[in-house]
Amino acid sequence: MAVARLPVMAAHHFTIDVEEYFQVSALERYVARSDWDRYPSRVAAQMERLLALLARHNARATCFVVGWVAERHRDLIRTIARAGHEIASHGWDHARVTKLTPTQFRSSVRRSKRELEDITGVPVVGFRAPSFSIVAGGEWALDILLEEGYGYDSSLFPIRRPGYGYPTGRSDPYFIERSAGRLAEIPPATLRWGGMRLPAAGGGYFRLLPYGVVRAALRQCERRHVPGTFYIHPWEIDPDQPRVHVPWLTRARHYRGLRRTVPRLERLLTEFRFVPIRETMFALRRRSSRPIGLHKRSA
Repeated sequence: MAVARLPVMAAHHFTIDVEEYFQVSALERYVARSDWDRYPSRVAAQMERLLALLARHNARATCFVVGWVAERHRDLIRTIARAGHEIASHGWDHARVTKLTPTQFRSSVRRSKRELEDITGVPVVGFRAPSFSIVAGGEWALDILLEEGYGYDSSLFPIRRPGYGYPTGRSDPYFIERSAGRLAEIPPATLRWGGMRLPAAGGGYFRLLPYGVVRAALRQCERRHVPGTFYIHPWEIDPDQPRVHVPWLTRARHYRGLRRTVPRLERLLTEFRFVPIRETMFALRRRSSRPIGLHKRSA
């Protein structure tokens, strides 16, 4: 898989994986997809809080939206887009790529893209796999993304940990040359420390580790003159969400630190400037002789 580094950029990426609290991969053994409609929805209220927070700090985000959520909250998706945020795909039903066949994956990314474009009237060019689940051996998914009209991916988390990770990936944004075309890869931020590459992009790492870990990772990106990519979920600012009965370790990872997320986000948005990934892509398109988004389509 041929790769090439992207030109240097400045502002960071604030990304939101727009999903319900009961759709988290860690809970999938305990919450059946067939029961999703039985759970009270909380995503719209928490997204409104996040949108207000971003507006106060004049920040714009990329929102990777689960198609299942978009289908049920079309007005919310329009509100996000009208506020100047980018709408991208998080698949149709938050299924991990490692559990899908190529045919199932194609159906998921095609269906979610069409749904989001129908709602907003704006082309969807970005994708992030649930739980960063494009792993070694699953690069076929990148070809499908190109064939389905995507211009960039944000799934290859360049770390080594159980469940996900792409340890041979690069820390900074780069181009991937595939048989289907050229794809931009926008990896989640990591922290270089003591010869190791540690996860520091957001989510549970933001809630459970000291704030300084994420801050240091973004400062390292700035010293390399590249954008760092941060992520968060709406349920991570919702300490009152209904609890799912799960083992203690899953409970600790999922529910701990929820009350400190918003104060930390306030600090993050004060210290750093954020733009949607798509804005970075437009800038790169102007600089590159081979524009992102040009690719071979399948017959």
